[in-house]
Amino acid sequence: MASGIVVAVIAAAAVGPAALPAASEAAGTAPPLTLLATPRPVPIVDFVNGDGKPMTSADFGGRFVLLNVWATWCVPCRKEMPTLDRLEQKMGGPDFEVVALSIDHQGRNVVAKFYREVGIKALGLYVDQSGKAAGMLEVVGLPTTLLIDRNGHEIGRKVGPAQWDSPEVVRLIQRYTKTAGDGHD
Repeated sequence: MASGIVVAVIAAAAVGPAALPAASEAAGTAPPLTLLATPRPVPIVDFVNGDGKPMTSADFGGRFVLLNVWATWCVPCRKEMPTLDRLEQKMGGPDFEVVALSIDHQGRNVVAKFYREVGIKALGLYVDQSGKAAGMLEVVGLPTTLLIDRNGHEIGRKVGPAQWDSPEVVRLIQRYTKTAGDGHD
């Protein structure tokens, strides 16, 4: 059984010198994610879905996950959410899913209202009202996004907003999902 596939947000400081440089660094632009030299296990976190059903990150096992930890009160989070929705529309399926995990203490209703206001259609609604997931995932700022492989290991992290539907991100995810399909994950 695959350990929890969680999109965990790990502090950039925790990544440190073990990170691999992304191709965009050579071009002088910020990489979409800091890639890890050695994948590391992601803790299993608890949350609820839009219907209030309890879930864990392990429910996404067997696929790659882009886990985004965010909140409706976070301005950069609000701005990047449509790009995550477009990425899920473009790439979501049996091998990959964008999981936007809100840590709003006000719960599902405030997140559902935000989704309606900005037209989020493809993303599932997931909320950790307790905020425990952020601590377990070592989130030091919002938004924090983790790329998790199908075995539940973090392979990349980004603290701060990004253009998640950019061609660079799409290519990066396609590279990992294709490699994993070849049995190299």
